[in-house]
Amino acid sequence: MRRVSCIFWLGLKEMMSLRRDWVMMALLVWSFTLSPLMEATGVASSVNNASIAFADEDNSPLSRALAAEFFAPEFQPVVQIEPGSGAAHMDAGRFIFVVAVPPGFEKDVRAGRIPEIQVLIDATAMEQAGIGANYITNILSAEINRFAIGADVLAPPPVEIILRSAFNPNRDTVRFAGIVALIGQIMWLTTILTGAAMIREREHGTIEHLLAMPLDPFDIAVAKIWANAAVVLIAAGLSLTFVMQGALGITISGSKTLFLLGTALFLFTATALGVFLATIARSMAQFALLVMLIILPMLMLSGGETPIEGQPEWLQVGTLILPSRHYMSASQAIVFKGAGIETVWPEFLWMALLGATLLTTSLLRFRKSVVHES
Repeated sequence: MRRVSCIFWLGLKEMMSLRRDWVMMALLVWSFTLSPLMEATGVASSVNNASIAFADEDNSPLSRALAAEFFAPEFQPVVQIEPGSGAAHMDAGRFIFVVAVPPGFEKDVRAGRIPEIQVLIDATAMEQAGIGANYITNILSAEINRFAIGADVLAPPPVEIILRSAFNPNRDTVRFAGIVALIGQIMWLTTILTGAAMIREREHGTIEHLLAMPLDPFDIAVAKIWANAAVVLIAAGLSLTFVMQGALGITISGSKTLFLLGTALFLFTATALGVFLATIARSMAQFALLVMLIILPMLMLSGGETPIEGQPEWLQVGTLILPSRHYMSASQAIVFKGAGIETVWPEFLWMALLGATLLTTSLLRFRKSVVHES
């Protein structure tokens, strides 16, 4: 009981040290507020509020119908411009897209000919330009085909393909990107906070003072692990409530409690990883390099950036030893699919086993490093 009390108070001491570290506090606030907001809304994986103009030389019912197919939130209201002025407007930066409809366009469509439509694109806006080109092509093709079928120029397709997007019917990129960004920040911050705390004790020489007290390396490591894990868990819960659900309006299909339980299991593993890296690094600079070499691949292979199924088969097997893969899989199942414990328990079990293994290894190495230094 006395040992548990020592670990508890030592953990509170760690929290007080973190509160006085303004750099770490600023990083913590940034990582769970502005950073996921910017990642969710700043990366363009779809067209949003793009400026578009029409140079309509045909002025026919078909050409007007084509212009009417572009509306919010993907596009701004269509602006009609004078034919031949599209390049000048784009040089002035007024529009990203300019669609030029030639004279006699509807007449050519009714005659079964294949007229051309010119689309000018400002490719300096790379993300919007690349995605928007596909949007415009699909919109124009669909409306022209509908018109041609109605005018008996084109036979209707023999099969109608109906697409339904499971778990994200509106294909909302903000919802997906926001949760993935939050999970990524949890991975980064947990490892950084725990490892930095260990390095700070070593650089300031306070670890010898701790060892002079009735404490052993196990007590010191466990105190830092639970304190930093608790800080990140509280920050993640607040971010989920006020940033994800509040600011971004993201709906959580499953149980928030189950998501936080999975987060706690992952924190158990990530804090142990932070201790392990801190025993290898001899300075804060070395620790930062190790974090980049270890955590970045973990994030890339977790399934958040690219699906596990899309990776090479040999790599899929290798990712089974990454706790980030199991955490990402369980989190996405809970948040997007409304999965319960009966679905995600295998991922939880994997995280617990990997965490126990990594924690044991980290504590053994930490004990040896402390004994060697003392």
